[in-house]
Amino acid sequence: MTASRTHRPGATAWLMLVRCEAKMVMRDTAGLIVPVGLPLLILAMSASTASTETVVNERTVLEVFVLPLVIAIVVATIGLVNMPSFLAYYRLSGILRRLSVTPASPAMMLVGQVVVGAVQTLLGVGAALLAAFSFFGARPPVDPFAAVGVFALVMGAMYAVGMIVAAIAPTPNAAVAIGLVAFFALGACGGLFGSPDALPDPVAQVGGWLPFGASVEALSAAWAGTAIAPANLIGLAAAIGVGAAVAATVFRWDRS
Repeated sequence: MTASRTHRPGATAWLMLVRCEAKMVMRDTAGLIVPVGLPLLILAMSASTASTETVVNERTVLEVFVLPLVIAIVVATIGLVNMPSFLAYYRLSGILRRLSVTPASPAMMLVGQVVVGAVQTLLGVGAALLAAFSFFGARPPVDPFAAVGVFALVMGAMYAVGMIVAAIAPTPNAAVAIGLVAFFALGACGGLFGSPDALPDPVAQVGGWLPFGASVEALSAAWAGTAIAPANLIGLAAAIGVGAAVAATVFRWDRS
Protein backbone atom coordinates (compact mmCIF):
# COMPACT_ATOMS: atom_id res chain seq x y z
CA MET A 1 0.00 0.00 0.00
CA THR A 2 1.46 3.32 -1.06
CA ALA A 3 1.64 5.94 1.67
CA SER A 4 -0.13 9.15 0.79
CA ARG A 5 2.08 12.14 0.37
CA THR A 6 1.33 15.50 1.90
CA HIS A 7 1.48 18.11 -0.81
CA ARG A 8 3.12 21.31 0.30
CA PRO A 9 2.30 24.62 -1.40
CA GLY A 10 4.85 25.56 -4.04
CA ALA A 11 6.19 28.86 -5.25
CA THR A 12 3.04 29.56 -7.29
CA ALA A 13 0.84 29.19 -4.20
CA TRP A 14 3.10 31.49 -2.18
CA LEU A 15 3.04 34.10 -4.95
CA MET A 16 -0.73 33.91 -5.21
CA LEU A 17 -1.09 34.32 -1.45
CA VAL A 18 1.17 37.37 -1.39
CA ARG A 19 -0.78 38.83 -4.30
CA CYS A 20 -4.08 38.31 -2.46
CA GLU A 21 -2.63 39.91 0.68
CA ALA A 22 -1.50 42.90 -1.40
CA LYS A 23 -5.02 43.31 -2.79
CA MET A 24 -6.47 43.23 0.73
CA VAL A 25 -4.05 45.91 1.88
CA MET A 26 -4.78 48.08 -1.17
CA ARG A 27 -8.50 47.97 -0.37
CA ASP A 28 -7.84 49.38 3.10
CA THR A 29 -7.67 53.05 2.10
CA ALA A 30 -6.82 54.42 5.54
CA GLY A 31 -4.20 51.74 6.17
CA LEU A 32 -2.67 52.44 2.79
CA ILE A 33 -2.56 56.24 2.99
CA VAL A 34 -1.85 57.01 6.66
CA PRO A 35 1.54 55.23 6.94
CA VAL A 36 2.79 57.23 3.95
CA GLY A 37 0.78 60.45 4.17
CA LEU A 38 1.34 61.19 7.87
CA PRO A 39 5.16 60.93 7.73
CA LEU A 40 5.25 63.02 4.55
CA LEU A 41 3.12 65.66 6.28
CA ILE A 42 5.47 65.72 9.28
CA LEU A 43 8.43 65.94 6.92
CA ALA A 44 6.92 68.83 4.97
CA MET A 45 6.00 70.74 8.12
CA SER A 46 9.45 70.35 9.69
CA ALA A 47 11.82 70.43 6.73
CA SER A 48 11.79 74.16 5.99
CA THR A 49 13.55 75.04 9.25
CA ALA A 50 15.17 71.68 10.05
CA SER A 51 17.09 71.59 6.76
CA THR A 52 19.09 74.74 7.57
CA GLU A 53 20.27 74.03 11.13
CA THR A 54 23.45 71.97 11.49
CA VAL A 55 23.87 69.86 14.63
CA VAL A 56 26.66 67.25 14.31
CA ASN A 57 29.23 66.28 11.65
CA GLU A 58 27.78 68.99 9.39
CA ARG A 59 24.48 67.15 9.37
CA THR A 60 21.21 69.04 9.69
CA VAL A 61 18.32 68.59 12.09
CA LEU A 62 16.34 67.23 9.15
CA GLU A 63 18.86 64.45 8.57
CA VAL A 64 19.69 63.59 12.17
CA PHE A 65 16.29 63.93 13.85
CA VAL A 66 13.37 64.40 11.43
CA LEU A 67 14.17 61.61 8.95
CA PRO A 68 14.80 58.96 11.65
CA LEU A 69 11.52 59.98 13.29
CA VAL A 70 9.66 59.76 9.97
CA ILE A 71 11.11 56.31 9.24
CA ALA A 72 10.15 55.07 12.71
CA ILE A 73 6.57 56.34 12.21
CA VAL A 74 6.21 54.50 8.89
CA VAL A 75 7.45 51.20 10.30
CA ALA A 76 5.52 51.50 13.57
CA THR A 77 2.22 52.39 11.90
CA ILE A 78 2.34 49.38 9.62
CA GLY A 79 3.79 46.98 12.19
CA LEU A 80 1.71 47.95 15.21
CA VAL A 81 -1.63 48.88 13.62
CA ASN A 82 -2.09 47.61 10.07
CA MET A 83 -0.73 44.08 10.28
CA PRO A 84 -2.40 43.14 13.61
CA SER A 85 -5.80 44.32 12.37
CA PHE A 86 -5.61 42.06 9.31
CA LEU A 87 -4.51 39.04 11.35
CA ALA A 88 -7.27 39.66 13.91
CA TYR A 89 -9.81 39.81 11.07
CA TYR A 90 -8.56 36.55 9.57
CA ARG A 91 -8.84 34.83 12.96
CA LEU A 92 -12.29 36.28 13.74
CA SER A 93 -13.68 35.30 10.33
CA GLY A 94 -12.33 31.74 10.64
CA ILE A 95 -9.93 32.02 7.71
CA LEU A 96 -6.94 30.88 9.75
CA ARG A 97 -8.89 27.96 11.22
CA ARG A 98 -9.99 26.79 7.77
CA LEU A 99 -6.45 27.07 6.46
CA SER A 100 -5.22 24.80 9.26
CA VAL A 101 -7.02 21.80 7.71
CA THR A 102 -5.56 22.37 4.24
CA PRO A 103 -2.04 21.81 2.91
CA ALA A 104 -1.61 25.59 3.29
CA SER A 105 -0.66 26.40 6.88
CA PRO A 106 -2.09 29.49 8.61
CA ALA A 107 1.54 30.52 8.97
CA MET A 108 1.51 31.18 5.21
CA MET A 109 -1.03 33.94 5.80
CA LEU A 110 1.24 35.42 8.44
CA VAL A 111 4.26 35.29 6.14
CA GLY A 112 2.25 36.82 3.30
CA GLN A 113 1.10 39.68 5.52
CA VAL A 114 4.67 40.30 6.71
CA VAL A 115 5.95 40.35 3.11
CA VAL A 116 3.26 42.78 1.97
CA GLY A 117 3.81 44.93 5.05
CA ALA A 118 7.54 45.00 4.39
CA VAL A 119 6.96 46.12 0.81
CA GLN A 120 4.56 48.81 2.00
CA THR A 121 7.13 49.91 4.57
CA LEU A 122 9.86 50.17 1.94
CA LEU A 123 7.56 52.19 -0.32
CA GLY A 124 6.62 54.53 2.52
CA VAL A 125 10.22 55.04 3.63
CA GLY A 126 11.32 55.39 0.00
CA ALA A 127 8.71 58.10 -0.61
CA ALA A 128 9.85 60.02 2.48
CA LEU A 129 13.54 59.77 1.52
CA LEU A 130 12.84 60.75 -2.07
CA ALA A 131 10.93 63.84 -0.92
CA ALA A 132 13.66 64.76 1.57
CA PHE A 133 16.48 64.28 -0.95
CA SER A 134 14.70 65.95 -3.88
CA PHE A 135 13.01 68.93 -2.25
CA PHE A 136 14.82 69.65 1.01
CA GLY A 137 18.46 68.89 0.25
CA ALA A 138 18.82 65.95 2.64
CA ARG A 139 21.81 63.63 2.23
CA PRO A 140 22.19 59.87 2.75
CA PRO A 141 23.50 58.54 6.08
CA VAL A 142 27.18 58.95 6.84
CA ASP A 143 27.23 55.21 7.63
CA PRO A 144 24.79 53.63 5.15
CA PHE A 145 25.60 50.04 6.15
CA ALA A 146 24.83 50.78 9.79
CA ALA A 147 21.63 52.52 8.73
CA VAL A 148 20.49 49.51 6.71
CA GLY A 149 21.31 47.15 9.58
CA VAL A 150 19.45 49.31 12.08
CA PHE A 151 16.49 49.60 9.73
CA ALA A 152 16.26 45.80 9.54
CA LEU A 153 16.28 45.64 13.34
CA VAL A 154 13.62 48.35 13.51
CA MET A 155 11.34 46.42 11.18
CA GLY A 156 11.86 43.22 13.14
CA ALA A 157 11.17 44.94 16.47
CA MET A 158 8.01 46.73 15.34
CA TYR A 159 6.61 43.63 13.68
CA ALA A 160 7.38 41.56 16.78
CA VAL A 161 5.47 43.99 18.98
CA GLY A 162 2.70 43.98 16.37
CA MET A 163 2.48 40.21 16.71
CA ILE A 164 1.82 40.67 20.44
CA VAL A 165 -1.02 43.04 19.54
CA ALA A 166 -2.40 40.52 17.05
CA ALA A 167 -2.14 37.76 19.66
CA ILE A 168 -4.14 39.53 22.37
CA ALA A 169 -6.67 41.45 20.23
CA PRO A 170 -10.01 39.59 19.93
CA THR A 171 -11.33 41.67 17.00
CA PRO A 172 -9.94 43.89 14.22
CA ASN A 173 -11.26 47.02 15.94
CA ALA A 174 -9.59 45.97 19.17
CA ALA A 175 -6.35 45.37 17.26
CA VAL A 176 -6.47 48.90 15.84
CA ALA A 177 -7.23 50.38 19.28
CA ILE A 178 -4.49 48.41 21.05
CA GLY A 179 -2.04 49.12 18.23
CA LEU A 180 -2.71 52.85 18.39
CA VAL A 181 -2.30 52.88 22.16
CA ALA A 182 1.02 51.03 21.78
CA PHE A 183 2.10 53.37 18.99
CA PHE A 184 1.42 56.55 20.95
CA ALA A 185 2.72 55.15 24.25
CA LEU A 186 6.02 54.02 22.73
CA GLY A 187 6.20 57.18 20.62
CA ALA A 188 5.62 59.48 23.60
CA CYS A 189 8.65 57.96 25.32
CA GLY A 190 10.75 58.06 22.16
CA GLY A 191 10.45 61.58 20.79
CA LEU A 192 7.25 61.44 18.76
CA PHE A 193 5.89 64.62 20.36
CA GLY A 194 9.18 66.46 20.80
CA SER A 195 12.80 66.00 21.73
CA PRO A 196 13.46 63.33 24.39
CA ASP A 197 15.51 65.99 26.18
CA ALA A 198 12.22 67.62 27.20
CA LEU A 199 11.06 64.42 28.92
CA PRO A 200 11.81 63.55 32.54
CA ASP A 201 15.19 61.86 32.67
CA PRO A 202 13.89 58.41 33.77
CA VAL A 203 11.30 58.43 30.96
CA ALA A 204 13.90 59.46 28.38
CA GLN A 205 16.25 56.69 29.52
CA VAL A 206 13.52 54.06 29.34
CA GLY A 207 12.48 55.41 25.93
CA GLY A 208 15.96 54.71 24.57
CA TRP A 209 15.43 51.02 25.34
CA LEU A 210 11.89 50.80 23.96
CA PRO A 211 11.40 50.07 20.23
CA PHE A 212 10.33 53.54 19.06
CA GLY A 213 12.94 55.55 20.93
CA ALA A 214 15.65 53.00 20.18
CA SER A 215 14.73 53.16 16.49
CA VAL A 216 14.95 56.95 16.30
CA GLU A 217 18.19 57.18 18.30
CA ALA A 218 19.96 54.36 16.41
CA LEU A 219 18.95 55.71 13.00
CA SER A 220 19.98 59.20 14.09
CA ALA A 221 23.44 57.94 15.07
CA ALA A 222 23.85 56.11 11.76
CA TRP A 223 22.82 59.23 9.85
CA ALA A 224 25.26 61.41 11.76
CA GLY A 225 28.08 58.86 11.62
CA THR A 226 28.38 58.61 15.40
CA ALA A 227 28.51 55.51 17.60
CA ILE A 228 25.18 53.76 18.07
CA ALA A 229 24.34 53.34 21.74
CA PRO A 230 24.40 49.66 22.80
CA ALA A 231 21.15 50.24 24.71
CA ASN A 232 19.38 50.99 21.43
CA LEU A 233 20.57 47.81 19.74
CA ILE A 234 19.87 45.69 22.82
CA GLY A 235 16.40 47.21 23.11
CA LEU A 236 15.54 46.42 19.49
CA ALA A 237 16.91 42.89 19.72
CA ALA A 238 15.05 42.32 22.99
CA ALA A 239 11.80 43.51 21.42
CA ILE A 240 12.24 40.96 18.64
CA GLY A 241 12.93 38.15 21.10
CA VAL A 242 10.17 39.02 23.54
CA GLY A 243 7.64 39.68 20.77
CA ALA A 244 8.35 36.36 19.08
CA ALA A 245 8.20 34.45 22.37
CA VAL A 246 4.95 36.04 23.56
CA ALA A 247 3.26 35.72 20.17
CA ALA A 248 4.30 32.06 19.87
CA THR A 249 2.83 31.37 23.32
CA VAL A 250 -0.36 33.44 23.19
CA PHE A 251 -1.35 33.63 19.52
CA ARG A 252 -4.28 31.40 18.52
CA TRP A 253 -5.39 30.57 14.98
CA ASP A 254 -9.09 30.63 15.95
CA ARG A 255 -11.35 32.32 18.51
CA SER A 256 -11.44 29.39 20.92
